[in-house]
Amino acid sequence: MLEIYHIFLIVMAILAVLVFIGLQFVEAGYGYLFNPKFGRPIANKVGWVLMESPVFVAMCILWALSDRAWEPIPLILFLLFQTHYFNRSFIFPLRLRGNSKMPLGIVLMGMLFNTLNALMQGGWIFYLAPEGYYADWFCQPYLYVGTAIFFTGMWINHHSDAIIRRLRKPGDTRHYIPHGGMFRYVTSANYFGELTEWTGFAIASWSWAGVVFVLWTFANLAPRAASLRRRYAQEFGEEFTRLGRKRIIPFIY
Repeated sequence: MLEIYHIFLIVMAILAVLVFIGLQFVEAGYGYLFNPKFGRPIANKVGWVLMESPVFVAMCILWALSDRAWEPIPLILFLLFQTHYFNRSFIFPLRLRGNSKMPLGIVLMGMLFNTLNALMQGGWIFYLAPEGYYADWFCQPYLYVGTAIFFTGMWINHHSDAIIRRLRKPGDTRHYIPHGGMFRYVTSANYFGELTEWTGFAIASWSWAGVVFVLWTFANLAPRAASLRRRYAQEFGEEFTRLGRKRIIPFIY
């Protein structure tokens, strides 16, 4: 079983690289970059719930069926993971403003990846990590450093989302340049926060599953951040370009 799981991780890592390459040429058409060619448009709020909730539900099932469900470290990792996805699945969609649409194709692709990711993370944490793997975790730096980075990323993500939500008043459909917080340094501060979150989770779990998830997060969000940066430059010109922001990682990319 462990050998099959390792092959699964390798395949997922390769797919992440291919997705990163593909997204250099095709923009993921939702949000600011909405494109109907990705499928029938559905309400943005419904799309987010359908796209993100499978991973929350699947992780709950994997946790509940595991003999490790009440062991301290697997439980902490489970709660970290679910804290993000409870917000992303059920709270974040309710806070969305306006009547934006999301292509059904994007929703279906998100559902597929999120289900596979639940198998990656939950499979390792609850079933395949060697016996005693987490026995001395409270004496190791991984949990403390990773958790601190995770919550730092979560704060950046939530704060950046709040800045974006406040850009428009009810009924306004125009686009605006976000300012403040980590938007001082990057075009997509919310994506930087999410990338930071999952880097922290990978450190806290000290697993290749976590590393593959970080790779997928970067493969998905970095090209989108680059596309958004180009779109801002096209729409706002020098007003945006003079800000000198990077795409997703401050001072680097």
